[in-house]
Amino acid sequence: MQTLPIGRRSFLSALAATGGVLVSGNALAQTAANVVSPGPNMSWQDFRKMFELRTDRIHMACMVMASNPAPVARAIETHRLGLQSDPVEYIDQNRWRLEGLVSKAAAHYLQVEPVDIALTDSTSMGLSFLYTGLQLKPGQEILTTTHDHFVTEMALAECATRTGCTVRRVSMYQDPAKANEDEMAESIIRAISPNTRIVAVTWVHSGTGVKIPVKRIGQAIEEVNRKRTDQDRIYFCVDGVHGLGIEDFTIPDLHCDFWAAGTHKWLFGPRGTGVLWGKPESWPITRPTIHTWEPASLQAWIGWKPATPIGGGQRMTPGGYHAFDHMWALGSAFELHEQLGKHRVQERIHALNRQLKEGLAKMSNVRLITPTSEQISSGITCFMVGNLPAQTVADRLLAKQIVASTTPYKASYARLTPGLLNSEAEVDQALAAVRALATT
Repeated sequence: MQTLPIGRRSFLSALAATGGVLVSGNALAQTAANVVSPGPNMSWQDFRKMFELRTDRIHMACMVMASNPAPVARAIETHRLGLQSDPVEYIDQNRWRLEGLVSKAAAHYLQVEPVDIALTDSTSMGLSFLYTGLQLKPGQEILTTTHDHFVTEMALAECATRTGCTVRRVSMYQDPAKANEDEMAESIIRAISPNTRIVAVTWVHSGTGVKIPVKRIGQAIEEVNRKRTDQDRIYFCVDGVHGLGIEDFTIPDLHCDFWAAGTHKWLFGPRGTGVLWGKPESWPITRPTIHTWEPASLQAWIGWKPATPIGGGQRMTPGGYHAFDHMWALGSAFELHEQLGKHRVQERIHALNRQLKEGLAKMSNVRLITPTSEQISSGITCFMVGNLPAQTVADRLLAKQIVASTTPYKASYARLTPGLLNSEAEVDQALAAVRALATT
């Protein structure tokens, strides 16, 4: 097996999490002394070397599923070895401590409380848990948009079937390339009715690359709630997956009640991991689909201890056995991004997408779908090449060793998503390949 390099902090954390059972102190010190931790001064070229991605391809679809950097891969391997060698004891001795450490790392990054974070396996799981568990009544309304993902639509439909509530959808823009903050915010605010209890939106639309003004909408909903009773208040729910690992933000910045994201995309977290956050006072509006195994709850059921309150995120983290080697390694991905610096990450990804969009906009046979403004776009750039189907564009780019993707919506576009693993030269190569398609 290939030995992966690892930053000192992450390596020490990973080994500490095992109680030192895998490597002796002397061996650990010797290994850690030979590596350099990632940080705000690490070059993007050196950062790219932390990944085992094929070097003969330009990877511009990692927003679908990420490769893991060395610290994350090593953390996964650490826990895999512990589970392989002594699975029952390793789980018994480490589970709740390690899940607590993951929640703390996520909470530090997001600037919230660990007990308000549920650990999930994807954005889809988090949103489904949230929406299908909503405690609504007939006549109450969920307000959402025509731009949201299949999972949001299906989960809201399940909620409507179960509770008798209604779901109403509004369009936030007609032409994504011409979208603007005023239009998008007002489309939601105007649509709020006396029966609206839930507003469900997506921060960055994976079908168009449009980034909506979440903060502005959240603040407007707070104003509406000031005139409502607690029984009639609106809960603002956000799918945040394509902002996480790109935008320099904290959860309080967004003024939302709930926020869900998969962590195996822009954050480079282990595959099959995600988080769902909620305000402490907002969690009672929903109920867990799979009951937690959190110790206080389980021990009260057995009768060992009286029932004690637990956080809403702890209550919503599903019980059962999971891919623990991946779940417990998630904290290393949050730590890595903090070491790089949120603002630096944001600047880099926005700069590469700006370069890509400016290049595409100059091509006569290419239609840019994503807005050029960085206020209303992020790391996703969608476009059309003449009358070519989106999948044809992606296939032809792959033939030139450029990995693109397509948007899985009724209106399908080709999609390039340059991120931290790409260079300016690779963006130029991708533009050259699209230009060649546009002129043939």
